[in-house]
Amino acid sequence: MTTRNPWPALWAIVIGFFMILVDTTIVSVANPAIKAALDPESNNLDNVVWVTSAYLLAYAAPLLITGRLGDRFGPKRIYLLGLIVFTLGSLGSGMSGSLDVLIVTRAVQGVGAALMTPQTMAIITRTFPPKIRGAAMGLWGSTAGVALLVGPLLGGLLVDGFGWQWVFFINLPVGVVAFVLAAILVPKLDTHPHRFDIGGVLLSAAGIFLLAFGLQQAAHYDWGVIWGPVSIWSMIGTGIALLVIFVWWQSRTKNEPLVPLELFRDRNFSLANVGIFAGGFAITALMLPYMFYLQLARGLTPTQSALVMVPLAVISAVLSPYAGRLLDRVDPRLIIVPATLTIGAGLVYYILLMTPDSNVLWYLVPSVMMGFGNAGMWGPLAATATRNLAPRMAGAGSGVYNTTRTIGSVLGSAGIAALMQARLEANLPRNAAGETPGIGGGQLPAELVGPFSTAMAESLILPTVVIVLGGLALLFLQRPPRHDAPAVPVRKVQSGVEDHARG
Repeated sequence: MTTRNPWPALWAIVIGFFMILVDTTIVSVANPAIKAALDPESNNLDNVVWVTSAYLLAYAAPLLITGRLGDRFGPKRIYLLGLIVFTLGSLGSGMSGSLDVLIVTRAVQGVGAALMTPQTMAIITRTFPPKIRGAAMGLWGSTAGVALLVGPLLGGLLVDGFGWQWVFFINLPVGVVAFVLAAILVPKLDTHPHRFDIGGVLLSAAGIFLLAFGLQQAAHYDWGVIWGPVSIWSMIGTGIALLVIFVWWQSRTKNEPLVPLELFRDRNFSLANVGIFAGGFAITALMLPYMFYLQLARGLTPTQSALVMVPLAVISAVLSPYAGRLLDRVDPRLIIVPATLTIGAGLVYYILLMTPDSNVLWYLVPSVMMGFGNAGMWGPLAATATRNLAPRMAGAGSGVYNTTRTIGSVLGSAGIAALMQARLEANLPRNAAGETPGIGGGQLPAELVGPFSTAMAESLILPTVVIVLGGLALLFLQRPPRHDAPAVPVRKVQSGVEDHARG
C-alpha cells in the first residue's frame, strides 16, 4: 500500500474539465455567428439557443448515473471514456452543415461531459485529505475562471479569423493531450460495486427533459398547444410531476437509490446544492442575452465582445485558489455569501447599462464584480458540499452536486430563451402583417437597437432574482469541523466485495 502525491493527477484532470467549461463559454460568443450561418431567416432566438441547451440537457440527464459508474468501474476509466466521446462530438459539431445536425452532435458532447465531470470531483474527494481539500477545490474552481477568460477570447478570435466551426475543432488537440496525461498521471482508485437504479434514471431524465424542453419552447408556441393534446403547460407539469415521483422513488428504493437521500442530512451539502443551482442558472442565463446584445445591438465583433469579459475571467482565475485556501480556515459563509450576492449586484449593474448608447467601457465594472463573485463561489461551494462525504459516497455526491449545477444551467438556458423571446415580442415593433422583423445576423437596424436592448436587459431580471435567493439561502451554511485525517491511500482493488462490506 503506497501513498501518492495527488497534485499531478489533479492537474491532469483539470485539463479535461477546462475543455468542458471552455466549450460552454466559447459557444456563447459564437451563437450570433451560428445563427447567421445556419438559421438566418428566423426571427426567433430559441432555435440557436438549442445549440447550448442540447449540450446542457445531454450533460445533465446522465450525471446521476455517471457518478455511480465511476464508483463501480473506477473514475479514471470513465473519465477517459468521456474524453473520447466528448472529442468525437466536437469533431461532429465542427463538421455540421445544418442547425439540426449541430444540435445532435452537441448532445453527444454533453454525454461525454457527463461521463467526465463527476470523476473530477470524486478524484479530488478521494485523494486529498480534508485539511487541504479546499486548496484542491480552489484550483478546480479557478479552472472555471480561466475558462471564462480563454473561452470568450478564443471563441472571438476563432470566429473572426476562421469561422464558427473552429470553436469545436479546437477541442481535438486539447482532447488528445488531456487523454494522454490522464492515462499516465491519474491513479486507479478503489472501486465499489453498485446496483443501478434504472427506474430512477428514467424518471429523472424524462422529468428534466420535459421541464427544460417545455420552458425552452414556451415562447415559440406562445405557451399554447404543441401538437394535439400536448401543450407547453402539460409538458412542464408532467416534468415537475416526474421529478416529484423521482424523489418519492428514491425514498422507497431499498437496495441502492440513484440519489442517496442520506446525503442531504448534511446541511452544507443540501445548501451548497441550492447555491450551485442558482450559480449555474445565473451565469448561463447572463451569457446568452449579453452576447446577443453586444454583437447585434452594439455592433461589437465576437473578439471585442470577449474582451469586455476579461476582468471577470482574470480576477476569477487569480483569486479562486486563494479563496480555496482561505476556506480551510474560516466559516464558509464569510466567503460564499458575499461572493454570491456580489454576482447578483453585478447582474443589476448589467441591466442598468444595457441601453443603446451606454459607454461600453463601463461594462468593465460589473465584469470586475462578477470576477470577485465567481472566485468566491465555484470552488468554495464545491469544497463545502463534498468535505464531509465518505469515500464510498464520493461518486454519488459529486454526481448529485454536478447534476444540480447542470440542471441550473439547463433551466437557466431554457428560462432565459423563453424570456428573451417573450420580451422581444413585447418590445420590437411589428410590421404591417403583425409580425416582428427578423434579427438574423449582423448589427440591427438603428430603429430596432433600442427595443432589442430593452428586451435583453429585461430578461436579465430572472437570473438576478435566482442568484440573490440562492445567496440568502447560503446564510444558513455551517462551518464544518476541522479534519486532520491523512490522505486516502491510492490503490487498485481487484475485487470490490471487501470495500462494499466495509461501506
